[in-house]
Amino acid sequence: MSRIHNPPHPGETLREDILPALGLSVTEAAEQLGVARPSLSRVLNGHAAISPEMALRIEKWLGVENGGSADLWISEQASYDLWQARSKFNAKVTPAELLVA
Repeated sequence: MSRIHNPPHPGETLREDILPALGLSVTEAAEQLGVARPSLSRVLNGHAAISPEMALRIEKWLGVENGGSADLWISEQASYDLWQARSKFNAKVTPAELLVA
């Protein structure tokens, strides 16, 4: 199994693909999702994670048949988070340090 290199934050997918396809502004999308505009903006700009609650809101909003599965959004967030953690961990810890611990 090959590893994805630097997967995008799932908020980027919402910002770059979903909102334009629906012809929605951030404000309109936030209203439809039932969240505050600043909260959605933080997700769209990669400054906040897609929480399980947000994933469920997206699922209800888009519908599973349109790529809105909460499981998909949580999986995308987990892939992004793990890649970020792995890159930071690998930059800080050498194999010799792991043997000592």
